[in-house]
Amino acid sequence: MPSNRIIFGLSIHRPEMVPVLMEWMESCDMILLEEPPDQDFIHMLTGSISIDDYLMQQDLEYQIFSRKMCRSLRKMFARNKSIYQVEPYLEALAGIHDFFADGFRPSDIARNTVRHRVYTSEHYATRALLNFYDVSMSGSFEAIIEAVRHFAKQDAARFRLRDTLRAQALKVLLNDNVSVFIEAGLMHFALRGLLLQRLTEPERLQTVFLADASLKRLNMRGRLYGPGDQLTLLYVFHPELKWPDREMLLAARALIYNKLIAKGEWEASENVPHLRDELACIQMVGKLTLDDCGRLYPLIRKAGRQEALRVMREAGVKS
Repeated sequence: MPSNRIIFGLSIHRPEMVPVLMEWMESCDMILLEEPPDQDFIHMLTGSISIDDYLMQQDLEYQIFSRKMCRSLRKMFARNKSIYQVEPYLEALAGIHDFFADGFRPSDIARNTVRHRVYTSEHYATRALLNFYDVSMSGSFEAIIEAVRHFAKQDAARFRLRDTLRAQALKVLLNDNVSVFIEAGLMHFALRGLLLQRLTEPERLQTVFLADASLKRLNMRGRLYGPGDQLTLLYVFHPELKWPDREMLLAARALIYNKLIAKGEWEASENVPHLRDELACIQMVGKLTLDDCGRLYPLIRKAGRQEALRVMREAGVKS
């Protein structure tokens, strides 16, 4: 790879991934994070404000991961790494929330603007998600599957817009003379192609699935895309996909997977608990047929995780 290489690091927001992320970030001059810009970010990096005070202002899904990342990024900054937050979609979304907080309404958003595109994308995705929640309460298995498919399509449209906006923003920062690490979630694989289209030297780009290295160290293999993620990515790359059998199977498996996967965070360890759990659940549901899902889902529909796992074991389904 050239000295001005671009590492496109696909990762997940799990505490055990922080050391892996840091290994790759350490090898680059510039770090481009998958976060909207925050005015206090530089103050956190320099130590002018504490990490706890910085994170307290944010609505975070992954508290442990975020705290470990901030500690590590401080060390990177002290080593003269250039660190930027680049996520224009989420930046626009935060601006929309502030816009509404000031008393404005959706009809006040100017059309043909990024803000309007983001609002529309969020509106349709949120409406599809709420429809899924509603149908999942009392709908038939077939109706729930259709609701999953509909949400995945709207979510895919949201990812396409996010990736497009971020590719445009990243292009401005990809200096020809420095090595760059681009942080991206696993669901943003399409961003890779958008970046390649914009690079004058596409050979600079190296794509790395960061979780794979951790799994290989434990003699485990498998890419951490659950069935719902697989379905959404199908729609990201093929918006007009007409493959009903495959779509229905992935949607059905996603219903089972969501009952099995552990929620919340665990402290990081060399045993990578999150990666182990996610891979085990992916492998478990990957063995199910559509009929299997239709038979098992009513049994675990209202069950907690441990009860759902027990039902799966008793049914002879193992990872």
